[in-house]
Amino acid sequence: MTDNTLSVVISFETIRSKIYFVRGKKIMLDRDLANLYQVKPIALRQQVKRNLKSFPEDFMFQLNEKEVETMLSQNVIPSKKSLGGSLPMVFTEQGVAMLSSVLKSQRARQVNIMIMRTFVKIREMMSSHKDLQEKIGQLERKYDQQFKVVFEAIKHIIYTEENPKKIGFISE
Repeated sequence: MTDNTLSVVISFETIRSKIYFVRGKKIMLDRDLANLYQVKPIALRQQVKRNLKSFPEDFMFQLNEKEVETMLSQNVIPSKKSLGGSLPMVFTEQGVAMLSSVLKSQRARQVNIMIMRTFVKIREMMSSHKDLQEKIGQLERKYDQQFKVVFEAIKHIIYTEENPKKIGFISE
């Protein structure tokens, strides 16, 4: 297949399962994006480092040790070893959009379109939970940091409620 006829099909659920909530933002891990783009994670990170001015802190940031430990404990990251010995870069929706200017392949463009559509769909799903979000926001403002973990867990449930993770074997 030539670049012009490349057709990439990645399901909404596949992309959605790779979007996480960190520092109050929806993010995607560099290794997950590299996998979707079919490039090596180190190649993706190198391209980003060559174009750092295109990735301000609200587009891309690096997780700290505590955030990695949290993701490990929630089984988001299978092991620290899977990170390749470094703390992962993570990308917000705007950072993912910016990746299309750095990764210039046809696949990268098509995958980015699907990711953008997934972020839009998630926003639409979240807007249906607007009342609940407002109440949680009020409670967060009312109570101090000791309840931060509880609120993060509630947000995680809200954002994943539409399609809970399945456990088991599925044969085709």
